[in-house]
Amino acid sequence: MRHMTKYRFSPIETLRALARVLVSAMVIAAPVSSDARDASMVRELPQARDSVQARNAPQSGSNSPAGNAVQAREIIGASDSIRVTVFQNPDLTTDTRVSQSGSIVFPLIGEVGLAGLTTTEAGNRIADQLKRGGYIINPQVSVAIVQVRSRQVTVLGEFVRPGNYVLEDSRSRLTDILTLAGGISSTGAETVRVLTNRGGKYEKHEISFPALFRGGDPSNNIQLENGDTIYVERAPVFYIYGEVQRAGAYRLESNTVVMQALSLGGGLTARATERGVGIHWRMPNGELTLIDAKLTDPIQADDIVFVRERIMEYRLREDARDSLQAGSR
Repeated sequence: MRHMTKYRFSPIETLRALARVLVSAMVIAAPVSSDARDASMVRELPQARDSVQARNAPQSGSNSPAGNAVQAREIIGASDSIRVTVFQNPDLTTDTRVSQSGSIVFPLIGEVGLAGLTTTEAGNRIADQLKRGGYIINPQVSVAIVQVRSRQVTVLGEFVRPGNYVLEDSRSRLTDILTLAGGISSTGAETVRVLTNRGGKYEKHEISFPALFRGGDPSNNIQLENGDTIYVERAPVFYIYGEVQRAGAYRLESNTVVMQALSLGGGLTARATERGVGIHWRMPNGELTLIDAKLTDPIQADDIVFVRERIMEYRLREDARDSLQAGSR
């Protein structure tokens, strides 16, 4: 028969043991203190903020076309119309135009130079002068471009809508402006001449209009800048008169021959003769000379095609025969 040893605890020891059990239970069940939570949040917030900034920040060295276009549109230039707004000061709201010298006259502070600045930089400059003058303690100024007039190209010559066109951003190409101008008119030549100015260096480019829109060399679709000029001259023409259905001036296409020229004129009349076709050529001294032409002879600019009447051909033959007879005598 087993004997069990009995232990006896004093009342004080029993109370101490119960106290230790209660304290342990309270520690286990107690939530994290507010101080501990705050310390943990302080440690986590900078990490979260850094991760968000890293995610939203633009990649280094990135030059996205959209970003460049927005920045280019925000740059203020001479003749641009802008609106200046001062927060909580509606009396200072100003719609004005940048002068040719690149400045505006703003209430209280007078003349301010803004050309070459972005809208943000312009707002900061005006705010700084308002603050330094003691007019507003902490001014908040915003500047917006209402109408762009400082970046324009000139379109001249045989276009459907010639004139001045605004470059909306820094990536406007030749085809963009040609589209705005409605393309070349029916009387325009097929060669587009572009005069560019890059840092004071002028260059002249001659570009084939059909090749530009038919998948030609992409480098011909040049990027335009402020002050560039686009010009298309009148297309070369030739003239037809005499015994044709529709005499007049006609556009000269490349590799046109006499036969094609006559077909543009509606063909010959009943009194005409194919052997009586001549071309008036303009000599270097400005005089016209008439030569006999074949149906396969090429036509050049400003040529005048003349179709003789059949009876005239007969008379010429008679005159030639009489001349030969007189000479033989």
